Parts: sequence; C-alpha cells; structure tokens
Amino acid sequence: MENENGNGKRAEEEEAGPSSLISTAYRVGASIQQQLNQKPREVEEEQAEQEEEEEIFGGDHKNGGFVPGPLLSLKEQIERDKEDESLRRWKEKLLGCLESDLDDQLDPEVKFHSIGILSEDFGEIVTRLPVDEHHNGRNLFTLREGSRYQLKLKFSVLHNIVSGLAYSNTVWKGGLQVDQSKGMLGTFAPQKEPYVYALKEDTTPSGALARGVYSAKLKFEDDDKRCHMEVKYLFEIKKRS
Repeated sequence: MENENGNGKRAEEEEAGPSSLISTAYRVGASIQQQLNQKPREVEEEQAEQEEEEEIFGGDHKNGGFVPGPLLSLKEQIERDKEDESLRRWKEKLLGCLESDLDDQLDPEVKFHSIGILSEDFGEIVTRLPVDEHHNGRNLFTLREGSRYQLKLKFSVLHNIVSGLAYSNTVWKGGLQVDQSKGMLGTFAPQKEPYVYALKEDTTPSGALARGVYSAKLKFEDDDKRCHMEVKYLFEIKKRS
C-alpha cells in the first residue's frame, strides 16, 4: 500500500510538476515584462518636455534628434494658439514683435544697415550698406600693423526667424588668399529695433610683407544656405610710426 501510495503521490507530483513550473515561469516573466514596460521617471519627464515643444512649435522627435515641422510664418505660429492668451503673449515676447507687424511671408530676410570698424587707432568708422558705387575701389579703412580691431554690424530681421546666421570673411593680397575666418552669429527673431553685433577681435599682421592694400569679401548665410549679404571691400595696413 505504501508503495502504491508513494508511487501515486510521485506520479501526481510528476504530472503537476511541469504545469507548476510553467505557471511559475509565466508569473516571473509577466513581472519582468511589467517592469520593462514601466518607463523611468527621467524618460517620462523628457518625453513630456518633447511633447510640449512639439505642441508649441511643431515638429517631431525621432531617432534621438529633432525633426522640424513644416515651415510656418510667424503670423501662423501666433494664430495657432490665439485662444490661449498667456501662450500667445509668451510667443510674442519670445519673438520680439507684435502681431500687427506680422505678415504671411515664410522666408526670413536680413537687411544690413551698416558695417563699422572699431580700432585703437581711430575709434570707429561706419560705412552704410549697401556700399555706394563711388566707394568701389576705395579703402574703407586703414590700420596700423600689429593693431587690434573689430568689425561691427547693424542689421534687421524681417518676416520670420532666421536660424543659424553665420559669416565668412575672406582676405586676399596681390591675388593670393591670405586669410579666412568663419563664425556663428546665432538665431534672431524679427524685432522693431535693429541688432548690433560685433565680430570677434582680431590683430593685423606686422612686418614689411604685411603692409599694403588688401581686398576682402564678407558673406552671410543662414542654416538653409540663403545668402543675406555679400560685400566686397578694400583696406590698407600701414607701418606703425
């Protein structure tokens, strides 16, 4: 009887064993899957911020980068949230313009008013842009060798936000390129008052070979490779007395 009972008990355990193991494995697997499905708090907060940005400005986040939405005029961007007074005012403050000044033009326009040269030699010389025809072939400024100077720009942004406005300044002497500098100005929104921006300070070269007349070309482009201005000018470096 004991053998029969023992064999029967073992048979029941063997019969129930696989089912019990499967059930246990299923519960463990479900628990692990539930944990995997739970997003860390940091991820949830980041996604909430991304969704808020997309709701305000449009676009989508994919593959870890931001994919911009379709280009909208500033007027359309303001009117998207016209019913939300606080959000509309926040956008107007951020964009630096009033709704009455907006139009439906999509492409931004950068209008340059003047280019100035700041130097320890003479203070500041300002030339209006575009350069008048009678200035062609003339020196815009003269610097002494080994002197520090800066170029200063005054410009306005119209119609829409200009993104990634950058400059390149190429210099030649005697037909040979002797210098090229590039830099980023930044992103600018339309506003009533013009922007004033000084490029990084530079120092003129010294020595007999450095003296003479130079030609230069200053060019401004944005992220979309739109050229907003290209100006050619001459300057001279003289011996320090």
